[in-house]
Amino acid sequence: MQARKRLEEAIANDGRIHSLTDDLDTLFELAREGENVSADIERDLKPYAALLERLETAMLLSGENDRRSAIVTIHPGAGGTESQDWAEMLLRMYLRWAEREGFATVVTDRLEGEGAGIKSVTFEVNGENAYGLLQSEIGVHRLVRISPFDANARRHTSFASVFVYPQVDDEIKIDIRMEDVRIDTFRASGAGGQHVNMTDSAVRMTHFPTGIVVQCQNERSQHKNRASAMKQMRARLYEFEMEKKRVEQSKVEDSKLEINFGSQIRSYVLAPYRLIKDHRTKLSIGDVDRVLDGDMDRLMHAFLVYKHTGKVSGDGKEELPD
Repeated sequence: MQARKRLEEAIANDGRIHSLTDDLDTLFELAREGENVSADIERDLKPYAALLERLETAMLLSGENDRRSAIVTIHPGAGGTESQDWAEMLLRMYLRWAEREGFATVVTDRLEGEGAGIKSVTFEVNGENAYGLLQSEIGVHRLVRISPFDANARRHTSFASVFVYPQVDDEIKIDIRMEDVRIDTFRASGAGGQHVNMTDSAVRMTHFPTGIVVQCQNERSQHKNRASAMKQMRARLYEFEMEKKRVEQSKVEDSKLEINFGSQIRSYVLAPYRLIKDHRTKLSIGDVDRVLDGDMDRLMHAFLVYKHTGKVSGDGKEELPD
């Protein structure tokens, strides 16, 4: 069914391309004859360029796991409430982006911050190509703004890390020996009612050979939390093995697309001016609010082009504050 859907979309896009091309050819012919159709050409070029960019993005999503759904985790850096609030802003941005794209999302684990923001969050993005698109977000995100938590209205710099893993389905065999896994249950925190807070429904799993720890406390049932945690564990172990293969295959590529916590991939500057700058692709976007509201297509497309071709999308001349 997924293959059929992709073919149907390809046929529909082919028809749209032909239709828009014919319309533009007609307008250019009228322009050559002296008619003033500049406004019409400009109007038709915008959807034409947008469609070509979407098709190019789809073409670039050719990796082994790009078509899979994704599991995303966000952790604030040092900085207390300020960084925790930034982590929650990133969570909102990704959830709004997923809503725009028609992806279903499920928050499986969320630890509230002290006063504001979040200490950590894990959520699923379910839909075709979710992992391929969200790969652009792996790394450290930097925020510069006048802190709403500073009575003296000083400028603060905050950091939060984002990690993305492909969801592994049953077709890929991940051998998890239960004797290598410790399962702990505990009472969930936060909202959820008496049942959630008075029973040991939350589940934490620790994989001894790799040190990977996952937990889930979103569901009222311990059984459902256990199933969700096991799905996260399978995804994390799969990514663990894939990362070892990537290191073996190409150290150069890994250094270019480093995903360690210390690698800063993007800056979001809200003061003294407003600008988003991706440090890998050199793409700069002035409409900060639109991006934070989930419009991330340009950033993701620029990253995919950079990943496959090494071509950057900006000139890198903008100076960012320290």
